[in-house]
Amino acid sequence: MYKVLLVDDENLLLDSLEIILTLNGMEIVGKANDGNAALKLLGEMDADCDIALIDLNMKGMGGIELIKIMKERYQDIKILVLTTFYDDEYISEAIAGGADGYLIKDSGKDTIVSAINQILGGITVLDKKVMSRLTELMAGKLKKNVNGSSKDNENCNNAEPDNLSYDISQDFTNREKEICSLMAEGLTNRQIADRMYISEGTVKNYISNIYDKTGIHDRVKLIVELKR
Repeated sequence: MYKVLLVDDENLLLDSLEIILTLNGMEIVGKANDGNAALKLLGEMDADCDIALIDLNMKGMGGIELIKIMKERYQDIKILVLTTFYDDEYISEAIAGGADGYLIKDSGKDTIVSAINQILGGITVLDKKVMSRLTELMAGKLKKNVNGSSKDNENCNNAEPDNLSYDISQDFTNREKEICSLMAEGLTNRQIADRMYISEGTVKNYISNIYDKTGIHDRVKLIVELKR
């Protein structure tokens, strides 16, 4: 039986989630209205917790800060963001902070239950709207990196800094950037191989090199980090 912590400042939603998840064989080990209350519960909890469902915009400590603290203190607890927000900053900060999934609140009970099962099975889960937004952002950024690489080299002294402290794609070859762009479009390794007229094994080798260069070994989190 999965043990779940619910964190949201809407009590009606907390009660609804408790009913839905309990009916699906899960145990609610705690409910909290903000990050501080959630951390207090975790500190006092005798039972284990497998996964926390966390809203992002709450009074008191919000979800982004809570995710970061939980991943430092309770590394074994999975985190599913359940929120109404899917703008660029929320998505990238939540996943970069350690969230294992990101759903919109109107996803429906079956989707939420399925996401919990998938995450606890080791799969990162993203809402379609979130994945679509990531794809648009990532494809645009990598296309700019590939097409503008020569120009950037010529004008590097005059280039305006972007919002990156370190662009993890700067050590990529153009081929690796192209593969990242196709990954961001949602293509499988086989589809990437067909698009680039190379073998699937070669694609896997490129992706392995990309993972090694970034230290990120999750496809979705790599896409998020590349667009930051």
